Amino acid sequence: MNVNQSAPPLPPFGQPQPIYPGYHQSSYGGQPGSTAAPTPYGAYNGPVPGYQQTPPPGVSRAPASSGAPPASTAQGPCGQTAYGQFGQGDVQNGPSSGVQMQRLPGSQPFASAPLAPVVSQPAVLQPYGPPPTSAQVTAQLAGMQISGAVAPAPPASGLGYGPPTSLASASGSFPNSGLYGSYPQGQAPPLGQGHPGAQPPQRSVPPQASSFTPPASGGPRMPSMTGPLLPGQSFGGPPVSQPNHVSSPPPQALPPGTQMTGPPGPPPPMHSSQQPGYQLQQNGSFGPARGPQSNYGSPYPGAATFGSQPGPPQPLPPKRLDPDAIPSPIQVIEDDRNNRGSEPFVTGVRGQVPPLVTTNFLVKDQGNASPRYIRCTSYNIPCTSDMAKQAQVPLAAVIKPLARLPPEEASPYVVDHGESGPLRCNRCKAYMCPFMQFVEGGRRFQCCFCSCINDVPPQYFQHLDHTGKRVDAYDRPELSLGSYEFLATVDYCKNNKFPIPPAFIFMIDVSYNAVRSGLVRLLCEELKSLLDFLPREGGAEESAIRVGFVTYNKVLHFYNVKSSLAQPQMMVVSDVGDMFVPLLDGFLVNVIESRAVITSLLDQIPEMFADTRETETVFAPVIQAGMEALKAAECAGKLFLFHTSLPIAEAPGKLKNRDDRKLINTDKEKTLFQPQSGAYQTLAKECVAQGCCVDLFLFPNQYVDVATLSVVPQLTGGSVYKYACFQVENDQERFLSDLRRDVQKVVGFDAVMRVRTSTGIRAVDFFGAFYMSNTTDVELAGLDGDKTVTVEFKHDDRLNEENGALLQCALLYTSCAGQRRLRIHNLALNCCTQLADLYRNCETDTLINYMAKFAYRGVLSSPVKTVRDTLITQCAQILACYRKNCASPSSAGQLILPECMKLLPVYLNCVLKSEVLQPGAEVTTDDRAYVRQLVTSMDVAETNVFFYPRLLPLTKSPIENTTEPPAVRASEERLSNGDIYLLENGLNLFLWVGASVQQGVVQSLFGVSSFSQITSGLSVLPVLDNLLSKKVRGLIDSLRAQRSRYMKLIVVKQEDKLEMLFKHFLVEDKSLSGGASYVDFLCHMHKEIRQLLS
Repeated sequence: MNVNQSAPPLPPFGQPQPIYPGYHQSSYGGQPGSTAAPTPYGAYNGPVPGYQQTPPPGVSRAPASSGAPPASTAQGPCGQTAYGQFGQGDVQNGPSSGVQMQRLPGSQPFASAPLAPVVSQPAVLQPYGPPPTSAQVTAQLAGMQISGAVAPAPPASGLGYGPPTSLASASGSFPNSGLYGSYPQGQAPPLGQGHPGAQPPQRSVPPQASSFTPPASGGPRMPSMTGPLLPGQSFGGPPVSQPNHVSSPPPQALPPGTQMTGPPGPPPPMHSSQQPGYQLQQNGSFGPARGPQSNYGSPYPGAATFGSQPGPPQPLPPKRLDPDAIPSPIQVIEDDRNNRGSEPFVTGVRGQVPPLVTTNFLVKDQGNASPRYIRCTSYNIPCTSDMAKQAQVPLAAVIKPLARLPPEEASPYVVDHGESGPLRCNRCKAYMCPFMQFVEGGRRFQCCFCSCINDVPPQYFQHLDHTGKRVDAYDRPELSLGSYEFLATVDYCKNNKFPIPPAFIFMIDVSYNAVRSGLVRLLCEELKSLLDFLPREGGAEESAIRVGFVTYNKVLHFYNVKSSLAQPQMMVVSDVGDMFVPLLDGFLVNVIESRAVITSLLDQIPEMFADTRETETVFAPVIQAGMEALKAAECAGKLFLFHTSLPIAEAPGKLKNRDDRKLINTDKEKTLFQPQSGAYQTLAKECVAQGCCVDLFLFPNQYVDVATLSVVPQLTGGSVYKYACFQVENDQERFLSDLRRDVQKVVGFDAVMRVRTSTGIRAVDFFGAFYMSNTTDVELAGLDGDKTVTVEFKHDDRLNEENGALLQCALLYTSCAGQRRLRIHNLALNCCTQLADLYRNCETDTLINYMAKFAYRGVLSSPVKTVRDTLITQCAQILACYRKNCASPSSAGQLILPECMKLLPVYLNCVLKSEVLQPGAEVTTDDRAYVRQLVTSMDVAETNVFFYPRLLPLTKSPIENTTEPPAVRASEERLSNGDIYLLENGLNLFLWVGASVQQGVVQSLFGVSSFSQITSGLSVLPVLDNLLSKKVRGLIDSLRAQRSRYMKLIVVKQEDKLEMLFKHFLVEDKSLSGGASYVDFLCHMHKEIRQLLS
């Protein structure tokens, strides 16, 4: 795409996407000196560090000249690369070869590539002049100005922002580098924030914008970006730091003397005849350098030598944008914790933006649902659809109806209105809530959703006080709280009959792979004790849930475990084409009554199949059997399926291996995410009708077609767990922990959810794990406390500022004890006629949650490139609209970001670089399908840490300090080789050990005397009796407790082959699969915004 070409229109692929709201912060960048990670760059305002040139998109890159030849990616025993396995259990140590895989140009399909030997060459092609001295740089920077453009609007309630500030203006020019050609005057996008650097934060007027002023001319050079990228393409620009690419693909030799300079003016075509695949750069002025700043520490000693090994001498790198000068997620998170973590969040005020998901806070329900149940992309909705279209900010809510609350917060009250049932509006059927208006002395009420006037039944009548409120308002949860439950009457039940308590059926694959790996024995042993912990209601002494057992390979075995039997009885169904349940009485039983028979069965199963040679399995008939059993018992329930291989046996739902990496980056790539046959969707529909939820535990040694097998769990509200290359000794703890949590968690069965809105907006689109047979009802065979449903709203009329907008989410479900209930969540939002108010009340984390789900659904029907382009275009439109309509006038060379959305670019770049949208060579098709369905029902906190992992330095704070250490930015330049770091993203947990860590630390943590003796890939830390060991193990336990899935630990040593896997999660850096660094992406976004504005 031509650099000067205008931005592409939104592709047909989709709706608008979200933006970034709700952040305030007083300073950016790395941590204060005490905790800052070492960086090859100077302090915040010191000399600007250099850019290093990398080959542009699609072209192989030479390893850093200072690095060792790369070790090849770690191979698991299954022949899969360790990197691609998304859980934690899947990294294996394998032989490293001396050959590195060749990265193909983005335009080619992933055919088998020839392997090329690793060569070492200088990373930079031309020498540069000596860097300016400290005094010169200081002089150059003297006049730089950072301004915050403030929109003339009042602060949003509940948010305190610092005032805009300006620092002394500066301008300076740096020697032109031969690597970048000239950029037309004024075209360099300097970035920045309207934030005081070292000044103390003051909180009054909200600064609306963050901006950087460019020097008039000169300045460090910025790589130009060329339109939205192809999935396999990288932004042509500098890597964040060279050690990051030690294991990059081998280089393509460059013709001697090749220049990368281009004439000023329109850029030349992307591919020059001299150098295929290299993108030529334009020259230009770029973001200003900055003066020293008190709260940024200097680099750690030894930072310069981090990761280096002997190699050819390297030319001096060109100047580079200081990463501390761009918005820092860590700083924003810390500021929110400090400003909003101490006070409870009181929900009584309409349209308040809640604290960030990363802040620990208490919620006091005073009429609006807690943000633990509902989070919105914006808490101030445009009054008109034209305004919404102009801003392109998606209006969406992420709803988690059964969210678990911290112990300090009370669960929703249960209201019983007796046989009359809950009070509702006659016209729109909305449930009674605090926003309903009582009139005529309390005899009637006006619906707040549709304005219909309804009679109040005599038994519900109460007088009004002098303000028009009912005198019993605070005695009734439905009149004073945002969230509460009603007991449902028989009218809300299937066939007008109260439900029977649900059942759990355990369906165990006993084929050769499952038995040989030790899975069957491990599972049967665990179930003996786990069955004592089935979910129960409130204070019930025992669970009302009944259980049943099935084993299967090519045929199914049902077990009669009736309490009156001395031994369990097996019944075999070999006609899998016409599935039926051979017994009713004795299949689903009470655990306590049948304890002896169940224990006997679980002892016998591993022995019965110990010598099996059956390798083929069926899959669809197993689900069919479970569903038929629940249907015969007339109850809802859940199937726990433990499955190992692609179902290739002759039976309904038989699958073939269709894994084809050649489809990546082609129009047919979407077929990899689609199910192979429609049979599974039909089966899922039948399961939902019966209230049969499916949880699938997969143990694949090779391709199992997760995209097809996950269809039934996905549409029934279930979960998928994947343990690639399962080995008992390595993966036992992770599997058993996930299983225990899955069996014990509270679930709502046979559920229907509907979202009602006040006049002016309506719910138009839904994302998550559920089934919809019409346009309004979300049907869930099961729903647990981890699952969310994301709802997008569109205007169908004009809203008005005075009334605001209302949402009501109503969930009808059967509890674990068989009680039919309605859970209601209400939320009132503000409406605005000024775009500035919209941008001031957005919530970036929720926007990214919506955008990721929107994109991950898009890959089912559109090429991945189209999906990526749509995201980039929408983000640019959101920020361009702000720049045009809300920011103070300023030079076109400035990048101005709304205060609430200044992290939108960094987070969006993380989504674009994710495995689904930009897979590395090591990521399997199954991994991509697995992550795609996982993200679909994640809540905002989970997507936040999944896309931008937490990196915690462990040896910076005193050993006695047991609190969680402050995080550092997810970039390699924040790592010091004298320290140890923990990285977590909700699914993975790494302990990175620097090569120069003190011997005492190594001894205290690993029980060995030197770095070389630490076992790479270790998954359990030794239990040692010292403060450091206890502190680190305690922190790991605490991180695991915060997440819904068990994170298996992987110890990674610096310079080890596993480090490739670890570096994939350092998301601010350039990725090996071609994803841009944060700095490069910010430059690219600025270019897109300028194209839209011009």
